[in-house]
Amino acid sequence: MNEKALQRLEYDKIKETLMEHAISYVGKKHVEQMMPMTSSKVLRKKLDEVAEAKDLIQYGASVPIPSLEGIEQIVSLLGTGYVFSEKDFMHMTQFMTSVTQLMKYMASKSDIAPRVSTYAASMHPMSKLKSEIEQCIRHGQVVDAASKDLLKTRKRIAVFEERLKGKLDSLMSKYRTILQENMLSTRNGRYVLPIKKEYRKQVNGMVLDESASGQTVYMEPTEVSTLQFELTALRSEEEREVTKVLMQLSALAEEFTHEFQINVETVGAYDFLFAKAKYALALGAKNVQLNEDGIVLLREARHPLLGKKMVPLNFQIGRKYKSLVITGPNTGGKTLTLKTVGLLTMMVQSGLLVPVQEGSMFSIFSNIAVDIGDGQSIEHALSTFSAHIHNVIEILKITNDSTLVLIDEMASGTDPGEGVGLSIAILEELQKRGATVIATTHFNEIKNFASVTPGFQNARMEFDAETLQPLYRLKIGEAGQSYAFLIALKLGIPAEMIERSREITAKGFASGAQPAQIFTEKEESEGIDEYPQGDQEHSDQMQDDTEVINDVKEAAAHSSSETQMSVQKVDDTETEQAEPTEAAAPALQKPFEIGDCVFISYLGRTGIVFAAEDSKGNVGVMIQNQKYKINKKRMALHIEKKELYPSDYDMDIVFETKENRKKRKMMNRKYVEGLSIETKREDWQ
Repeated sequence: MNEKALQRLEYDKIKETLMEHAISYVGKKHVEQMMPMTSSKVLRKKLDEVAEAKDLIQYGASVPIPSLEGIEQIVSLLGTGYVFSEKDFMHMTQFMTSVTQLMKYMASKSDIAPRVSTYAASMHPMSKLKSEIEQCIRHGQVVDAASKDLLKTRKRIAVFEERLKGKLDSLMSKYRTILQENMLSTRNGRYVLPIKKEYRKQVNGMVLDESASGQTVYMEPTEVSTLQFELTALRSEEEREVTKVLMQLSALAEEFTHEFQINVETVGAYDFLFAKAKYALALGAKNVQLNEDGIVLLREARHPLLGKKMVPLNFQIGRKYKSLVITGPNTGGKTLTLKTVGLLTMMVQSGLLVPVQEGSMFSIFSNIAVDIGDGQSIEHALSTFSAHIHNVIEILKITNDSTLVLIDEMASGTDPGEGVGLSIAILEELQKRGATVIATTHFNEIKNFASVTPGFQNARMEFDAETLQPLYRLKIGEAGQSYAFLIALKLGIPAEMIERSREITAKGFASGAQPAQIFTEKEESEGIDEYPQGDQEHSDQMQDDTEVINDVKEAAAHSSSETQMSVQKVDDTETEQAEPTEAAAPALQKPFEIGDCVFISYLGRTGIVFAAEDSKGNVGVMIQNQKYKINKKRMALHIEKKELYPSDYDMDIVFETKENRKKRKMMNRKYVEGLSIETKREDWQ
């Protein structure tokens, strides 16, 4: 999975939160290594297991997951010949006790949680090792009965300690007048008497230490030195005997190395599983359906890092369309929609339940490519536009028919005209590769492209135009507006500036232009408006018109090489007209006539004029059976009506009746086929 996509969708924050629910070092390691998967069978199993685990902790008692305290070092040292300490064996005993409890718990839940309880069947109780440790070690100490030699040594130690204690009591009574304090002290493991410094010569013995003030010396009397020497030797022997016991237990523990590893891995798997279940319970998450067909259906989805603060998202893609263009005002929730869909998809592919309602469906993608945030960096000298382009290049490297592509704010950071053209080309390339694409934009041209292109669909974030507050609800099937003027007005921009802005938007910039009237929101925000649908007769009629155009082009293209050069010339003219400039403006002064074929540059499509220019300069154009109003400045003449229909074949195609349609089509084709090559060339030119 793309590492940059994981970062931009804040996948690491999901792992950090999940980590808080894990209690063992192996469970935490599983969380650290968690990544989205692509196997549908594995994911189906993982999600169902988490759903079972969630039900167990939601409706049952707490699950006795061992903490694995102290076990990490033990497992790493098993098989190396290391002699474990009493503390290590206490950790082993606690671990084995917890494993036994977990096995019993899972056995009792096999009916209601068959998937989850299966893991416990592979665990080992290790009863022999546990029993042996308990016989030899209690309360963190090796007991006397651990070996005969240890028992004998400790009995001798007890005898010598008793003799030493009696001798010391006698000496303290003898020297009580010169003692600094009436108590025994130890230095380097040996008993000493605290004698006042000036009386040290009265005691037959050796000075082992002196107080910080120099007023007291700590002396070992000669009478006890022999006893203490023998006692020290006995304690060394005791340590050797204890070490022998620990070595025997360590050797026995090594025989269970495999069982230890299996148990630890199983406990870690359970810890990871129930950490996901606890997280799902905290999110109110549900199990979901899976597919590999690019279909995503979200019902009341929420971003996991926002929870109930977020307005639920209803979303779908992948059936009738695989590319969705989302529009709407700033801070309206467009970017949040992208992040929610992307992050929830990553979570599902990581085996996590997600905060959606029942019936939600996710597709499994091999890659998730993301361009969210401009990524502008002073360090790398990247502008906003450059950063977007770098992201797009990386996206194109990995995109195929199993890729989810999320692009935020298309055409931003550069000249709108060029940015729109580049964005549409990118969308077309992504569609060609079969990717599932979700993109956001503010540009009408991209919205219009999505509305007329198969496989694309528009959506908008709802906005309350009265209160100027975003509603954060996604509505698929409609293009939205940015509401820039209304928002700017509310924020304090002077009304006359807003009025001038509307004028520039509607008519373009011209020096010395007088302020125009304020148009309605629909007129000033949409460069192209969908016309009310006509009857099916007119729609079919326009489809036939397109076929006639193609017939004429095909005949001319095959007439001769010279004619092909002429066609090339026409195509070059189309390219020049695709981005009209002020220098080309005089050529567009002639009004478009009903029946003209026109080229709409920003859509990259041709259409047939069916309604004459109105007072605002908008012309009715039919594009792929859909009627639109497009400003004359946004299109160029492609083929005049008289070039499409000969003078002796006078027919008004716009208002043609249904009965004449087939007849006209046949007549046009016969006419084209009957022309001489020279006539075709002259007509085409």
